[in-house]
Amino acid sequence: MQQKTISIELREKVGKGVARKLRTQGRVPGVVYGKGVEPLAVSVDAKELAGAIVGEGGRNNLISLQGGGSLNGTTVIVADLQRAALKGEYISVDLHQINLDEKVRVHVPIAVVGTAAGVKDGGMLEVLMHSLDLECLPAQIPGQVEVDVTELSLGHTIHVGDLALPAGVKALDDPKTSVVSIHGKAKEPVAAEEE
Repeated sequence: MQQKTISIELREKVGKGVARKLRTQGRVPGVVYGKGVEPLAVSVDAKELAGAIVGEGGRNNLISLQGGGSLNGTTVIVADLQRAALKGEYISVDLHQINLDEKVRVHVPIAVVGTAAGVKDGGMLEVLMHSLDLECLPAQIPGQVEVDVTELSLGHTIHVGDLALPAGVKALDDPKTSVVSIHGKAKEPVAAEEE
């Protein structure tokens, strides 16, 4: 996964008024925290932040911080991101400082691929999970987990334990949890018309 870069500024003042003023300047108030690190109030450029979380990895993209004194060169991932309900603008961001040699827990989307055999037989595909909780090294974070349903037939289910995950990536969800299944019954052959 490609590492993105955003520039940050340390904030001395905190509070709603300060946060509002930052947002009018196109900046997002936030905090950087991590294991054994004192949380630091920062602000980031809203456009840079948006650019850092687009693409395959989304919020799980590795981000390198520029500026911010002691935070310069630090690698983080977005732990939490608040958006305004109506306008969709960023309200605040929590950046989790990570060690590239220590495993992290991330939330990754599931992508269903293929057309299930059971759907061709008249069944209905039901997607029961849209994301997975994973644990892996930061460099191993997948952008998404693909679930190939091509061979899935009527009455069958793919569980978390059935998923093919990249090497070094562990699912934290219960292996027996259903991800996708095919419901319904096969189409009955149409009876020949009576003469």
